[in-house]
Amino acid sequence: MTLPRESGASPAAPAGDLPSTPAPRRTIAAWSLWDFGSNAFNTVILSFVFSVYVTDTVAADAETGQQVYAHAQTVAGFGVALLAPLMGAWADRVRNRRLLLTVSTLLVVATMAAMWFVRPEQSYLLLGVTLIALASVIAEVAVVFYNGMLHQISSPTTVGRISGTAWAMGYVGGVIALVIAVFGFMLDGGMLGLPTEDAANARGVALLCAGWFLLFSVPLMIWGPREAPETEVVREPFRPVQAYREIIRRIVAMWRSERSLLHFLVAAAIYRDGLSSVFSFAGIIAASSYGMDTVQVAIFGIAANVIAAVGTWALGRVDDLFGPRPIIIGTLVTMIAFGLVIIAVDATWVFWVFGLGIAAQVGAIQSASRTLLTRIVPPKDVNETFGLYATAGRAVSFLSPFLISVFTALAGARFGLLGIVVTLALGLAAFLPLKVARREPHTPRADS
Repeated sequence: MTLPRESGASPAAPAGDLPSTPAPRRTIAAWSLWDFGSNAFNTVILSFVFSVYVTDTVAADAETGQQVYAHAQTVAGFGVALLAPLMGAWADRVRNRRLLLTVSTLLVVATMAAMWFVRPEQSYLLLGVTLIALASVIAEVAVVFYNGMLHQISSPTTVGRISGTAWAMGYVGGVIALVIAVFGFMLDGGMLGLPTEDAANARGVALLCAGWFLLFSVPLMIWGPREAPETEVVREPFRPVQAYREIIRRIVAMWRSERSLLHFLVAAAIYRDGLSSVFSFAGIIAASSYGMDTVQVAIFGIAANVIAAVGTWALGRVDDLFGPRPIIIGTLVTMIAFGLVIIAVDATWVFWVFGLGIAAQVGAIQSASRTLLTRIVPPKDVNETFGLYATAGRAVSFLSPFLISVFTALAGARFGLLGIVVTLALGLAAFLPLKVARREPHTPRADS
């Protein structure tokens, strides 16, 4: 099964009908800054600080917190599966990604700010995991609109670098936000001298992330790419039930005439579920299995994001030269091997070394998956397809959290990592039969 051939050396060669030249630098910079700001949620809230605070401090014990958190993320996955394609179809109809992205961004910001009210008491555990899950759902929907913009701002010879650079900037933004959270808020109240009573310093981290995301999303709200309205098309009112029917018809049509695309969506859904769990549960496993406190987990997160940024930036250039397939396969194999080493050897230094090795692969494979889809999807279907991309990912998003919960219950928190490894292995097995024609090397363009 083979996906359509990627573009060759010629800038005008078609690759999912991408423009022949990239957007102005200001537009690309604004698009990248959104990733820079949004990763404060992924890194500080979802991975290394606030989720650890909720599961380790708010919860009565770490294992209960980890299991309740996993259940909440499973529910969030179903929410994204229902909403993402609907929002994508709506975006294709409205043709105003920038407005939709602005609204969803502001909703994520508001939800993060509400996390201030999660106090360090067991009775607040449900509120904490619910707010994190809700923010996760809205953020995933926002990413549908954000990813769709890549089709507007990149060319066949720059899509890998633009995608990889933005993803790397996301890690850099996450690192900076995490450093501020650790040294400004967490270490004995931090340099800001915030009170540690009632965990005001940990709760204040949520306000930091809300402000951070808002600040760096403003440029895209102002200078983000616009879509030309189809003035000659008379559109009927948007009806969700009808939209779902159209989405189902699109999936059936994929099965009949775009089976390679459907194959990719399914395979990517499986391994991306494992990827999302890497950062979602890395901090929690570090705390529950290796006795790291919140600050130690945050330091590990800083190191993980730095190495992830470097790996993503570098492999983004490889993507433009050789295509995304070798990146996807190579990173999956590496992560599976490193995960098995961590499970086999119960030592903190092994978790550090091989955990950072895994971190170096995560952004690269996600960026490569995004560019592969961008290269093959026609402009009229971008939003809907990225909505299906998110939905496909969430359709199986119960898998990794479920396996983590099962292995945690059977063998302890450290073996919860086996759930991630199994999910990645299943994704690799599903992806391997899919063939993507290799790109011919080209000389990078000066306008990139």
